[in-house]
Amino acid sequence: MAAAYTWPMRMRWLIQASLALVASAAAAAVPPATTVQALEILGSSIRFRTFPGQDQVPAYAEYLAGVLRDGGFAASDITITPFEDTAVLTARYRGSDPTLKPIVLAAHMDVVPALAGDWQRDPFVPVTDGGFVFGRGSSDNKFGIATMVATLLWLKSEHFQPRRDIILALTGDEETTQASTAMLARQFRDAELVLNSDAGGGMLGEDGTPLVYGVQAAEKTYADFEVTFRSPGGHSSRPGPGNPIYALAGALGRLAAWRFPPQQSELTREYFRAVGAMTPGEAGAVMRRYAGDPTDAAAIEFLSGQPEFVGQLGTTCVATMVQAGHAANALPQSATATVNCRIFPGVSIDKVLATLAEVIANPAAQISVIGSPVASDASPLRADVMAALRRAIDLRHPGLPIVPNMSAGATDSLYYRNLGVPSYGVSGLFMKPSDDFAHGLDERVPVDSIEGALLQWHSLLRDLAR
Repeated sequence: MAAAYTWPMRMRWLIQASLALVASAAAAAVPPATTVQALEILGSSIRFRTFPGQDQVPAYAEYLAGVLRDGGFAASDITITPFEDTAVLTARYRGSDPTLKPIVLAAHMDVVPALAGDWQRDPFVPVTDGGFVFGRGSSDNKFGIATMVATLLWLKSEHFQPRRDIILALTGDEETTQASTAMLARQFRDAELVLNSDAGGGMLGEDGTPLVYGVQAAEKTYADFEVTFRSPGGHSSRPGPGNPIYALAGALGRLAAWRFPPQQSELTREYFRAVGAMTPGEAGAVMRRYAGDPTDAAAIEFLSGQPEFVGQLGTTCVATMVQAGHAANALPQSATATVNCRIFPGVSIDKVLATLAEVIANPAAQISVIGSPVASDASPLRADVMAALRRAIDLRHPGLPIVPNMSAGATDSLYYRNLGVPSYGVSGLFMKPSDDFAHGLDERVPVDSIEGALLQWHSLLRDLAR
């Protein structure tokens, strides 16, 4: 069974959402039924509560498998593999030459939790309003899944015969441990390349004008650290020195005031040069100035204050969770903070650990790395990939600048790149930065981006899988 709602309910939502597509002329070559199907898959996808503790990833994978089977995929070419408390789904679109390496289409089925009481709408009921589809995971990453799956079915309906296999590889824990990602990356370490729907995409100006398309060719290392202070504790009526909460508060204050030295690479300089040329006003001028002189302190200060750009300037670390104490009437025996770091390529995890210890400057602090973070190098900007992307983007926005960039957040591509598989973030989503609420309240995607995304994926796969 797909999602837990009735057919009339689904039809009412689908009709409401489909009306918003009538005005869209983004991609006249896309069959209207394919656009409607992508929208329906997106809406059904949002209804699955695929965050930890809900056990909904396997059910979501079963729903997608059913959609693929109905669209012409053989059951033997679809695999759902239970993995710890989640699952992975793979589907193989068979090519004519088994000696060729496959292309992997990457996305993740899981989402971050959403507190329904904080949202204006139920985060797990798809709603169209003002030209957007609202719902948790709509942009991260169920838009990508919906448009990739609908494109594969479109290709099936055309009887398209690729030369190399196309493998849809959907993970179930990208937002947490990425253990299933590591497993799939090992399984497909012989892939020709990975096209990831969870990175890259188009940036729109506040007036809706396309400014630039970014293709993710590198990403920062994701690493979590724990900072802990301990004491024997005792009765709260006998306070004394060595309170772990106060010690942790002091450590976090020092971390809050610290900024890692700015760093740059050829990739980030080119990004600021291209985006700055398209951005009006002070922001564009500052980006162009920084691209010409990445040591410009005033430019660094300005860009560091912009959430969409600060991640391109070097390593960042920020406290994200705190746990302390065990009873209201007892002195705390421990206080722990989680510090999340996004580490610039080329900087080792050990170096960041040493820097945190230096900044905290308290020998009582116990600082440790959580899990086993994975680093990776940038992917080469292959001529065939960039040419195929140029043709695909020109179908939507002729001549729009395409800029390779480094993702400040971690994606599944990290594990493929770590194994030497070239990976590229090529999302079909075009959005304004002010409309990007991934991981936040009232997450949304523009309805009129669906057709263009389908056209983009269709063009890329026909080019690269031949």
